[in-house]
Amino acid sequence: MAESRIPRIMEPAPDFEAKSTHGLIRLSDYTSRGKWVLLFSHPADFTPVCSTEFIEFARSYDDFEKINVQLIGVSIDSVFSHIAWVRDLEQIGGVQVKFPVIADLDQKVSSAYGLVHEAAADTATVRAVFAIDPKGTVRALIYYPMQLGRNIDELFRIFQALQTADANGVSCPANWRPGQAVIVAAPATVEDAAKRTSGAGSGLNVQSWYLSKKDLPIAK
Repeated sequence: MAESRIPRIMEPAPDFEAKSTHGLIRLSDYTSRGKWVLLFSHPADFTPVCSTEFIEFARSYDDFEKINVQLIGVSIDSVFSHIAWVRDLEQIGGVQVKFPVIADLDQKVSSAYGLVHEAAADTATVRAVFAIDPKGTVRALIYYPMQLGRNIDELFRIFQALQTADANGVSCPANWRPGQAVIVAAPATVEDAAKRTSGAGSGLNVQSWYLSKKDLPIAK
């Protein structure tokens, strides 16, 4: 098994070719089509916390599709285990699991993304999430302990915020939701800082020279 390393923000996301519940897939199959990718690992099939997460991911699948995000699950379990578990979850949750789940028995994907943390378990992946943009770049990553299930709404918000920031050259404040004001870049000179605080014709909500917000046009 290759040495494990966690990819960092703004580094290329390691491409992979892996067996999954949808057959052989590659990360680049999705990013090359302009899709964002939410790659998430789970410790094991047929476990309680993971089961609640998968049901919620399945319920949110169409919402992620609407914002051009492909869900991909991964764990160190076989395809047959994944298929059996997914079929069981569909009965329990009353939802269809439409996204692929990688069977990472050789741990190639797990190693490339630093998903096995020996202090937690040496035979299972931790709960990790990687937000990958259409250029194949890691834009955000979150790691969770095995005992803590993920907040799917927050993961959805991450992609909404990243897409908004990219499209408008802005940043998103704490607890931001679509439709709320965004943060504009701070001035880089004393002169521009003075102009910012004067507020003349800026159309900004200026709270300080370095903290200003604006509303974005409403999409039609």
